This record gives sequence, C-alpha cells and structure tokens, in this order.
Amino acid sequence: MIERMTPPGVPVPRGPYSPAVKAGGFIYVSGQGPIDVETNEFTYGTIEHEVTVVLANIQRILEGCGASMQDVIKVNVYLRDGGDFQAMNGVYNQFFGQAKPARTTVECKFANPRMKVEIDCVAYKP
Repeated sequence: MIERMTPPGVPVPRGPYSPAVKAGGFIYVSGQGPIDVETNEFTYGTIEHEVTVVLANIQRILEGCGASMQDVIKVNVYLRDGGDFQAMNGVYNQFFGQAKPARTTVECKFANPRMKVEIDCVAYKP
C-alpha cells in the first residue's frame, strides 16, 4: 500500500509532490529547504541556521508519519557550497547522534539561489 502524507505542522509543498510517501515499511521524505513552518516562507541565514530548520522540518514530517530520526536509514544532503560541509556536519550530528544513517553529500546549484541546503531522507518503520 502506498500512502501520500502531509502531516499537520509541516511546510506546505511548493509543487506537485507530497512531503512524505509511505510504502510498506519505508517512509520517503521529499527534499526540504529552509522553510519556517509558522510563516511557510523561506528563512535564510548561516548554514547552521538553515540546516537546523531543514532537519527540524524533517523531524516533524517523520513524527507525523509515526517515525523518528532514529528510524532514518538514508540521507541525501545537497549543499550550495561544499565549504559548508563541516558546519553542516556539526548540526547534522546534533539531530542524529548515535543513529548514523547512510549518507550522500553533494555540492549543487539550486533553483532558489539563496538556499544553502536541501535534505531528503528515507526511514524504515514497519
């Protein structure tokens, strides 16, 4: 069974996609940018600020799907500037701690040139 999920209290999608899709025991979380859930607008700042906002939103989405950050098995991190890797990693570690999912990190160009980071993930919660 496939279930397209838009949990309450998460950023409203800006396009034709679901914040999360549950399929079997897997939860696929769409790429999240630094969106303030109160205003549903982008919130720009340091890489630490943006990663905190993005991971907090992912955490809300997962919780709305009955999962947690500890259930994440794969993460993709997209950085505008590869030089932000260490700072991103520091915030990332605060959210995942001992749960160390598989991860890919790439430097890329975003459609929104002010964004510094976008993150998506896959969790497993049978």
